[in-house]
Amino acid sequence: MAIYHFDASVISRSKGRSATAASAYRAAERIVDRRTGEVHDYTRKHGVAHSEILAPEHAPDWARDRSALWNAVEQIERRKDAQVSREVRVALPSELTPEQNRDLVRGFVQAEFVSRGMVADIALHAPGREGDQRNHHAHIMLTTREIGPEGFGAKNRDWNAKELLVDWRSSWAEHVNQTLERCNVHERVDHRTLEAQRAEALERAHAAERRGDERTHVAEMARAVELDRPPLPDVGARGWSMMRRGIATPASDRWQKVREIGLQVREVAREFRTQARDWLERTLDRVQERAASLGLTRAPETALERLQAARASRGAVDTPQTALERLQAARAGRGEDHGEEVARNVDRAGHALTQQDRERERVLEQERVLELQRIAERKGPEHSL
Repeated sequence: MAIYHFDASVISRSKGRSATAASAYRAAERIVDRRTGEVHDYTRKHGVAHSEILAPEHAPDWARDRSALWNAVEQIERRKDAQVSREVRVALPSELTPEQNRDLVRGFVQAEFVSRGMVADIALHAPGREGDQRNHHAHIMLTTREIGPEGFGAKNRDWNAKELLVDWRSSWAEHVNQTLERCNVHERVDHRTLEAQRAEALERAHAAERRGDERTHVAEMARAVELDRPPLPDVGARGWSMMRRGIATPASDRWQKVREIGLQVREVAREFRTQARDWLERTLDRVQERAASLGLTRAPETALERLQAARASRGAVDTPQTALERLQAARAGRGEDHGEEVARNVDRAGHALTQQDRERERVLEQERVLELQRIAERKGPEHSL
């Protein structure tokens, strides 16, 4: 399942951090900090699938050397609380190959950061042996000063704008979805909040219901259920590092729990979507068969609309929407055992669809009798039932 995650933070001396140490750790390399004399040696670290530096064409050659780049950054910053780097962390689709993810990150970094004059140090990390095997992600360290042919210039304060961060979040989603589509992967991501996505799904579902489009109505309601879950919490850079190594922390435990809830909700929505689609196919087939047997000339959609109207006039009928809302209510009030509740929700959804089938059969039979009566009345008393 492709998951959207985009997080940006600042590496600052005021928090006891340095660009040389962060870069050495991200890339699993050895860097000597010339300013402090500290040696940052992470060459025994595992899990770095790929690392490289991307710089503007006009940047000097040393800007593409990891040690030279970040030592130059550390030396040019004089303040004790200097912000030495900006870091972006993104989740990579586990559906893509390592090469496809590498090209995805390269394209995004070149378009959004390097083109603006930043130097980007990227490191793609594979899941740890003891961690979640879907946890493919990338770290992107960025310079805070523009670079020219002679080296670093002034800091660009425009890069701190919140509006630019919003644009980067949106752009990452676009790059991911374009890559997924190009690689024939049906999954998609969305940078908006889950609440905003769910509101959109509900709006589309209600619009589909008003125009009599049951297929879209059911699909969008199922999507709304799928989106009715808590967002993944941020575990921070240290938390991500420990998760990759399979080390449990309170933050990582919360993250794993929320992720598991999301996966269970997604499975409930998928199961219901499948059952609802099958039910719609059976209903339409029966409408077409009955219409043909009665010699009706009107389109099947019209008959289906009449069935929908009959259903709406009978409050006891359990519609797909009602069943989905039942799943939402059950999930909202469930206890700690999420797995058993998911199974019960699926059973309830299946029972609801069975009840719908029986109601449709009853309504269809009434339709058939009424139609025969109308035919008999048109032909005269001798043909009446």
